[in-house]
Amino acid sequence: MHRGKGMKFVGDSRITDPASRTKKTPKDYSEYPGKTEAFWPDFLLKEWLVGAVFLVGYLVLTVAHPSPLERQADPTDTGYIPLPDWYFLFLYQLLKYEFASGPFNVIGSIIIPGLAFGALLLVPFLDTSKERSPFKRPLPTGFMLLAFAAMFYLTWESVANHDWEAAKAQGEIKEEVATVEFDESAEGYQLYLGSSCIGCHGNAFEGGLGKPLIGLDYTADEIVEIAHNGLNGMPGGTFQGTDEELHKIAEFITTLQPAE
Repeated sequence: MHRGKGMKFVGDSRITDPASRTKKTPKDYSEYPGKTEAFWPDFLLKEWLVGAVFLVGYLVLTVAHPSPLERQADPTDTGYIPLPDWYFLFLYQLLKYEFASGPFNVIGSIIIPGLAFGALLLVPFLDTSKERSPFKRPLPTGFMLLAFAAMFYLTWESVANHDWEAAKAQGEIKEEVATVEFDESAEGYQLYLGSSCIGCHGNAFEGGLGKPLIGLDYTADEIVEIAHNGLNGMPGGTFQGTDEELHKIAEFITTLQPAE
């Protein structure tokens, strides 16, 4: 048997010549327009650092200014005006317009938001340009500017209207209300006194939480339809009574004309 049979000699990389080692050079991205650095770890590390800064800033902001909590809900308080969180105010304002409220509520709550958010989701597939400049990508830039402008305007209008309604409910704003003379013994008025309508429109039809009912440009059938389906900020289905009683109230309301 020969000595050393089966023995193998293995070199140790730790003692190899440093000059013979291959240097790690960055990949050349000149052939790829728009790419200037490796995604991992260079680009991703920058994204994490920026995200961490924003996260810390957001946490500091929430600690310094806690989210305000309203008082406990009181169903007997008819002067309370509910308001959603700020990031839903633009949708809340959209439901106040005639084309998106009442019988068209599905348009304001589902169709219009669905089309808007669906269009934003489709933009990356409609514009596959590799350009980074917003001026060279008019389609996504236009969609984003339009979406931002619409959300900003609707949010602003919602806050302004809510402040005005709150000031009006507290008596800080007083509008000139038209007066009307009517027969308090009329059947339509007696039915009105016993209905839920008086809580919002007042015992003299002067308005309050709801709009005044004096000098309306509606027929009796249209008033009945509004009572059933709602209109603008007025909810539908709040009348507790028969259709015959509602129709008599509506006919009485059509006779209310401002006093000269």
